[in-house]
Amino acid sequence: MLNRLALVTETFPPEVNGVAMTLNRLAQQLCQQGIDLQLVHPRPRATHDWGLKGEWESVYVYGFPIPGYPEAQIGMPSRGKLIRLWSQQRPDVVHVATEGLLGRSAVQAATQLRIPLVTSFHTNFHEYTRHYHVAWMKSLVIRYLRGIHGKALVNLVPDPDLIGELHRLGFRGGEYFGRGVDTELFHPNHRSAELRASWGAGHETTVFLHVSRVAAEKNMPLVLDAYRKYQQEQDPDAKFVVVGDGPERASLQKHYPEVIFTGMKFDSELAAHYASADLFCFASETETFGNVITEAMASGCAVLTYDYAAGRQHIKSDQNGVTLPLGHSEAFQQAMLELGQNRSRCRRLGAAGRVTAEGIPWGKVVRDYLLVVNRVADR
Repeated sequence: MLNRLALVTETFPPEVNGVAMTLNRLAQQLCQQGIDLQLVHPRPRATHDWGLKGEWESVYVYGFPIPGYPEAQIGMPSRGKLIRLWSQQRPDVVHVATEGLLGRSAVQAATQLRIPLVTSFHTNFHEYTRHYHVAWMKSLVIRYLRGIHGKALVNLVPDPDLIGELHRLGFRGGEYFGRGVDTELFHPNHRSAELRASWGAGHETTVFLHVSRVAAEKNMPLVLDAYRKYQQEQDPDAKFVVVGDGPERASLQKHYPEVIFTGMKFDSELAAHYASADLFCFASETETFGNVITEAMASGCAVLTYDYAAGRQHIKSDQNGVTLPLGHSEAFQQAMLELGQNRSRCRRLGAAGRVTAEGIPWGKVVRDYLLVVNRVADR
């Protein structure tokens, strides 16, 4: 039976990304369930206050910024520290959530101490290689990731289809670990005429939205080119808002001066941006899940995305959103142009998406997680 869990991660709030948000929700819910939680992660460098209220024990390690992504860190190898720590107070299970140097050393420490080990697969790093012009490294990255996850009794994966893909790549022990969405924070009631006016948008103006890290793997030029065509040929008053920051922001901002780049937004301010837009366009092809999709759905914003990960799990195309086959870029752009012209269809899809989001609360996700981890603890 699980009483004490050590969760090891190289990303956690105040860092802003999907993995950090997921682990924050998991940590808070575990504490509410009475689990004695030890959180091992690099000392935070970011300054945003997420208002964390968890009753966990934080163990900090040294970290250094990821090259080209200074907002996030890689934890330093800490095998000796973790062996001493877990020898003094042994957790029932170690959950390693990231595969950096800290994650690798945590796997080594747990293996040496014979503590039951769980890992989770959050990021398709092997697919990122083609976006950063190092495709030759893909097989090396897969081998490295396989070495980490191969030590675990269970590897938690956020998408059932991805479990099969990882199995074909030689990963074993994959089990589904879904994602929830905060339907109180992300809500259509946060729609703001004042915010829309700040974008130059009136009540009948079509507003397109994209929320993510502004990086090469997010495939943002696809949607921005479609918006440019829509604005030039169909509706010069339409707006496109990009929420987020990252290494591609300066370049994209220069190339698409007609697009509104807001930078990072948090909490209720982020919720207002989702709810105040009409169509959320997300063409990334490298997601393991895509939390932004369910956040947009919960906010009542119509969603256009590819048919995989969160899009496949939660969207029935043309019922509560629109999905297209992965990689069909021309069809994606055409669908974006058609949806932009049909505000009533967007409203219908957004309302249905909200209903879907209400059925995926974090509480149920964490209860399923505990079933798996309790099974590992008993083994």
